[in-house]
Amino acid sequence: MTEKREYRMEELARLAGITVRTLRFYRERKLIPPPRREGRIAWYDDHHLARLRTIAALLDRGHTLNGIAELADAFDHGRDVGDLLGLGEPTEETPVRLTPEELAARFEGEVTPENLAAAMDLGYLGTDGDELVHISHRLLEVSSALVREGIPLGEVLQAGARVREHADALAELFADLILRHAPEPELHRLRPLARSVVEAELSLALDRRIRKGSDRAEDA
Repeated sequence: MTEKREYRMEELARLAGITVRTLRFYRERKLIPPPRREGRIAWYDDHHLARLRTIAALLDRGHTLNGIAELADAFDHGRDVGDLLGLGEPTEETPVRLTPEELAARFEGEVTPENLAAAMDLGYLGTDGDELVHISHRLLEVSSALVREGIPLGEVLQAGARVREHADALAELFADLILRHAPEPELHRLRPLARSVVEAELSLALDRRIRKGSDRAEDA
């Protein structure tokens, strides 16, 4: 087990590459959590160091201190990874651990407090110490790809919420079908069949939608 390290203010500032005055300013702005106090001595730890490095990375990417303060508040009050994963990790999806600056790099200019809160409300993101955990590598890759195509992250998240509603309804439909004819354990074994049906139907629906668009273009 790694021993927890603690630092005095001067050492923390040196390791973070900032001045003591800047560190005090960040603390006053609540950009970092309060230190542990032992009498008149303030002790900082690796969580503070990670937060300071995150602030530096976000500043380099053009975020303002006001924006970073709002992000820090959303981060500190978001659901933790235990709430996100519930009783266990997803059966087929792979969670992804990210630092706040890595998340900002994936969604350039789109990681706002509002979008962060929406992603946490959807259950896409949770917090674990100084890291964020995205519940699905596939969803993370798809959403970042859509943003790179010029679609605002806020609209991607709104679409995700609507897809979630339909997906829940489809899962309920399939579960009811199976449980009418088989015991509960069979639901887990047969779940790949449900996914294949949904993927095939979505593929056919997209074909129909694309053909409809092509027909309209030809008639114009």
